[in-house]
Amino acid sequence: MHYLVICTTALLASGLTLFSGFGLGTLLLPVFAIFFPVEIAIAQTALVHCANNLFKVWLFSRRADWTTVLLFGLPAFLASFAGAWVLLWLVDLAPLYTYLLNGRQFMVHPVKLVVALLMAGFSAMELYPAAKQFAISRKYVPAGGLLSGFFGGLSGNQGAFRSVFLLKSGLNKEAFIGTGVVIAALVDFSRLTVYAGLLGSVEVMENLTLILVATLAAFTGAFLGSRLVKKVTIRTVQVLVAGMLFLIAILLGIGIL
Repeated sequence: MHYLVICTTALLASGLTLFSGFGLGTLLLPVFAIFFPVEIAIAQTALVHCANNLFKVWLFSRRADWTTVLLFGLPAFLASFAGAWVLLWLVDLAPLYTYLLNGRQFMVHPVKLVVALLMAGFSAMELYPAAKQFAISRKYVPAGGLLSGFFGGLSGNQGAFRSVFLLKSGLNKEAFIGTGVVIAALVDFSRLTVYAGLLGSVEVMENLTLILVATLAAFTGAFLGSRLVKKVTIRTVQVLVAGMLFLIAILLGIGIL
């Protein structure tokens, strides 16, 4: 069952990213989190996300603006190490509290609560129309790299900050896409090096086939989506996806997932 749910989500999410405004990681992480501990879900999502970004780098990196990659991507690359280390630190913390519900005991872990809050916050940023128009002066691009990289390392959610800080970078559409893809791949690479312990865990090693199939499903979704739809914003899709993400964030935050 988890193969069907995760791979279907990867396929649909990869296609939806072409027009829904949500990234692959934003949609895939909560589904992985239903079946695996949240730190393992982040690591597994990072593998699929990294493979997908490397594919995009192959397609679009020649259009990247390397000055912007240096100004934004280098701080993001460095800060993502810090974010990933914070994730590992949170994993080792004791539960904040426990409670009983219908005779079952549930525990609220710090790592789940933090990821739940980030998931809800970034979903709101991508859903709120004004956030799409908000942009910050180019002189703050390195600071944006630090923020984007840190949260990318911590939870995999970095696209919202990256877009906000790059909107006024003076890039055309092709350069914006190429630059964003290269930066995202840098962050994925750095956080995966910190996640090495998680990637070598039993939960990940026993599910390499699942990760591979989910990656192929994501590639297929992107290919089909590019053939079937134009990159437009569909409000109904955004609302439905945001509702799903907020629901899973709440379940994570209260310890049910």
